[in-house]
Amino acid sequence: MLCSLRRWLRALEPRARAHLDRDWLIRLRPWLERRELFRFQRQPLARGVAAGLFCGLIPGPLQIPGTLLVCAWLRGNIVAGGVATFYTNPLTTVPLYALAFYLGALVMPGTQTLPAWSSVVPGGDFSVQALGAWMQALGTPLLVGLPTLGLVMAVLGYATVQLLWLAPALQRKRRLARSR
Repeated sequence: MLCSLRRWLRALEPRARAHLDRDWLIRLRPWLERRELFRFQRQPLARGVAAGLFCGLIPGPLQIPGTLLVCAWLRGNIVAGGVATFYTNPLTTVPLYALAFYLGALVMPGTQTLPAWSSVVPGGDFSVQALGAWMQALGTPLLVGLPTLGLVMAVLGYATVQLLWLAPALQRKRRLARSR
């Protein structure tokens, strides 16, 4: 199954490169012409997933542009990076930010407590303003925890792609060793 996924990903490369012929991308073509940005091989794919997981914690609409810049800097796959940012959505933002708070509180000296939703929002109703007020109440532990959580997720994503890519080769090696 993993081999067929790898073949399917490699077949995507020409289609992704064909999108570079659009008029609005002409100025960016020298920057985007780097082959690694659209290459579906192990190293660029792993770097792209790591960049997407790290930049997925950036608030708001800056996730994809941030991922594009990091992928260009690390020579990672842009498509994999963009897809990897989709783990953050309205359902996962609050748990991820709470996890980042706890991680930041673990790294920082002293005791930090997570502010309750009802203490920040008097009515307890959910809104964008209420979410912003709650995130502001999280303070320094959140600012320390978000990059830390992003780094941990990037390392785990990079290692996972490396292992998944090498899994068919390891299976072949084991089959060969058993047959001898």
